[in-house]
Amino acid sequence: MLLECTALASFRLNAAVLSSVFAFGSPIAKYRLPKSHSRSITEPAAFKNCIVIYKRYHMISTRGRYAVRVMIDLAENRGSGSIPLRDIAERQEISKKYLEIIMRDLVEHGMVSGTSGKNGGYRLTRDPSEYTVLSIIEAAEGPLAPVACLQPDAEECPRAAFCKTLPMWKEYYSMIDSFFSGRYLSDLIADTVSD
Repeated sequence: MLLECTALASFRLNAAVLSSVFAFGSPIAKYRLPKSHSRSITEPAAFKNCIVIYKRYHMISTRGRYAVRVMIDLAENRGSGSIPLRDIAERQEISKKYLEIIMRDLVEHGMVSGTSGKNGGYRLTRDPSEYTVLSIIEAAEGPLAPVACLQPDAEECPRAAFCKTLPMWKEYYSMIDSFFSGRYLSDLIADTVSD
């Protein structure tokens, strides 16, 4: 999990304040900091005046997971021509409306091609061995950077040169990238068959 504090200045949140954040139990809690408030928040009571965004990082969402499942389905049925979306939805037990959103992302990223009409549907644009799991997830979710400063479009952080945590986040990001980029759609099909 990562806590980001955003307001009119930079703030230091001590353990007591962080405890009060987690006590809320809500994914997102927002509070405003008045201009006159100290830059350093040292009292739990001051929490009510601060903007705090509590967010879970690195939970792959249903969008990413469903995208992988759809790609497995298309790979396993690639000998049947274009696969109707309703067939994928039924087999995977996923809402057809939700799948339409995911398929748009996959088409946009060149993962699949779609045709309309009576015999329309979707098919892979290349062999299953040419798709990494990373490319599929990122097509649906975007970059899997664990912190905002490692996002591709992030502005340069003024703390980057002396940030003590940046090397750790970079290493973690590298591990995520290596794990998912080292696994291919063809591997997942093989695992399914072996099971």
